[in-house]
Amino acid sequence: MKIHAEALLFDNDGTLVSSLESVRRCWTRWAAEFGITAEDFARVELHGRTAVAIAADLLPADVVPTAVARIEALEVEDVTNGGALLLPGTRDFLDSLPADRWAVVTSATRRLAEARLAHADILPKTLVVAEDVTRGKPDPEPYLLAARRLGVDPARCVVFEDAPAGLQAGRAAGMITVALATTHEAHELDADLVVSDLSALSALVSDEGVEISVRG
Repeated sequence: MKIHAEALLFDNDGTLVSSLESVRRCWTRWAAEFGITAEDFARVELHGRTAVAIAADLLPADVVPTAVARIEALEVEDVTNGGALLLPGTRDFLDSLPADRWAVVTSATRRLAEARLAHADILPKTLVVAEDVTRGKPDPEPYLLAARRLGVDPARCVVFEDAPAGLQAGRAAGMITVALATTHEAHELDADLVVSDLSALSALVSDEGVEISVRG
């Protein structure tokens, strides 16, 4: 299978870097600090959503700002404790792309996103974070904003995601979706293409755009 595009839009956590263990450590500690029961915590989807949305599902509105600041601090502190490890294929795939053909689109705050990306030595020219939008994934706003910043028709963009919420956002934006089975089983992911991780793909860049292929 070959996919042709003008721009590639990547989620970060679980797509470019592995932060799953850090998320579990930090959010478990956070839940205990704010008196959230294990039952209530277990019913909330963490991955691919903003901290504000998660906190709002669990806490009174007046507590949410303090709670969001606390989880951001915990996760930033945890970056150097294995909180941002490059996933297979990330380095080679990104290095094959011109800087103006790709962006990182994450539900993390700018402070956390920049900390994780810097630790993994990923320096995107275009970065969309939680503070840049009014509605996070699964709403299409983050991906539509990235396409606008790159000056590319959304229909000519490919979204790379590991989370159902992010894939839903990409589909709603009218973009081609590629799912990476790094944090969810392949059968849980609804996308145009599902692969294990970025090591399964190659990119050929030309004046017409980028041709993405599955490695033989």
